[in-house]
Amino acid sequence: MTSFAASSRRQCAALLLATACTALPGTGALAANHREAPLTALDQKADITDWFAFVSYDDPSKVTMILNVDPLLEAANGPNYHPFDPELLYEMKVDNNFDGDEDLKVIFRFQTETRLPGVFTGFVGAGGGIDTPANSPAPLPPGTPLVPAAISALDGPGSQGLSLRQSYTVTIQKKSGSLWQTVFSSGSQKLHAVPGNVGPRTMPDYPALARQGIYQLGGGIKVFAGTVDDPFYIDLGAAFDTLNFRASAFASGVPAVLSNDQDAADDRNFAPDAVAGYNVNAIAIELPITLLTSDGQLHAANEAKAVIGTYGTTSRPRIKAQPTTPGGKPSLSTNFVQIQRMGNPLINELLIGTGDKDKFSMSEPKNDSLFAGYLLDPLLARVINAAYAGGVAIPPPPRLDLLPLVTYRAPICSGCTAAQAGPVADLLRLNTGIPPTSAANRKRLGVLAGDFGGFPNGRRVSDDVTDIAARVVVGVLNPAFNVFPNNRIGDGVNGNDQPYQETFPYVAFANSGRNSRHQNPATSGCAAPTSPFAPRDCPTD
Repeated sequence: MTSFAASSRRQCAALLLATACTALPGTGALAANHREAPLTALDQKADITDWFAFVSYDDPSKVTMILNVDPLLEAANGPNYHPFDPELLYEMKVDNNFDGDEDLKVIFRFQTETRLPGVFTGFVGAGGGIDTPANSPAPLPPGTPLVPAAISALDGPGSQGLSLRQSYTVTIQKKSGSLWQTVFSSGSQKLHAVPGNVGPRTMPDYPALARQGIYQLGGGIKVFAGTVDDPFYIDLGAAFDTLNFRASAFASGVPAVLSNDQDAADDRNFAPDAVAGYNVNAIAIELPITLLTSDGQLHAANEAKAVIGTYGTTSRPRIKAQPTTPGGKPSLSTNFVQIQRMGNPLINELLIGTGDKDKFSMSEPKNDSLFAGYLLDPLLARVINAAYAGGVAIPPPPRLDLLPLVTYRAPICSGCTAAQAGPVADLLRLNTGIPPTSAANRKRLGVLAGDFGGFPNGRRVSDDVTDIAARVVVGVLNPAFNVFPNNRIGDGVNGNDQPYQETFPYVAFANSGRNSRHQNPATSGCAAPTSPFAPRDCPTD
């Protein structure tokens, strides 16, 4: 064993010199990126909570990418609720030639207008409108229109009460040598972001309102931006209490070890979902695969060119000068600095040391060999090993079993040669030649459950990255460690509180500010559903 370990270290050292070694998937038994770095803990608007990329369920010739930002949004938190930040540059990036550097990027910019500057809240409306009553004091006589009609549209009739309104632009650029060429622009087309769900009086048919935010841009491109239900799910409080999972939630009585029946329950929770009832801001786009591949063609799953690497970023102007007069606008430079990036879930949150988290956030994936010390011997794996008093054995370093998750190689890229493995890079890799899995056959554990339509082959909104990553970090990709209890570790939260949609934009629409609530350890039941969705069964004992 000692000889093998020494040999492995020599192999890894050689690979590192070629920038092709380090390890780790989006890993950890905890949450996706919600305030994971010091910088984003102070800059919540720029914080990427989750990044998704998958072959569209209803059209295998297209890919859907979703960038979620601004974590743990309280649905009731008015009066301005949760707009996108107009100063931020939101980008989705694609590597299609195996070098860890982006070859295509989709750029989103937002603008904000206040249409009712004298009204105290961003959104107001009721029924067909409300007039002043008979005892209305002067100078407003009785019968004067006061409250506009309930909000039923993002523009035109029915949108009068939509005071705080945002619109955005979409630009797609491809790299040509060292230059970027614009291949698509939404131009003057008015794209409105969907506001949060204020409540049933102000927005009585919120799903219909939200669906108006789905735009066809031509060329097979579809887009949506707005506040939605946070699709992530986890027993967050138990996880960050030094892996203090709830033993009573598990049939075995052992914390974080699921029984076979619990593990097979993709639609039932055995512990509270700490993210239930919270919203998040989402930007979603559906693109033809031929726009993403290096040669503009569709490829079979066994062809290397079918595989792309994806990630999302947020960036701010490098210089900002505050206004010198009250109510004035700041002056912003046109040069941007990256604040956050995300490919695989959980890497920055749970693997990178706090002293380097901001450096990781602001660096490029192609340079991730700089963080090899955190990835070759994940501290998280050792914490799990210790927390279970040695009951969960883990592989020795260097963790070569994790290389398929940070380079282009099998099983995601079965057609890739050694030369195409590329540098170590935190990219969410997607084989566009693998068709989507039908809803009836979809598994929350993705590839670990034999469902190659899911994580780590891209990531769908329903994939249980918490359980998948926890098992991967303790070695289940190595057959010697794909045994109990390693392959039954989980937090007991197997699904979201709101059912997802089966069509674009796939996430559930926003929770109601008036009627939703959160799940706490002592709370029975689930958050109230957004019509027409039904609540998921989630006991909390």
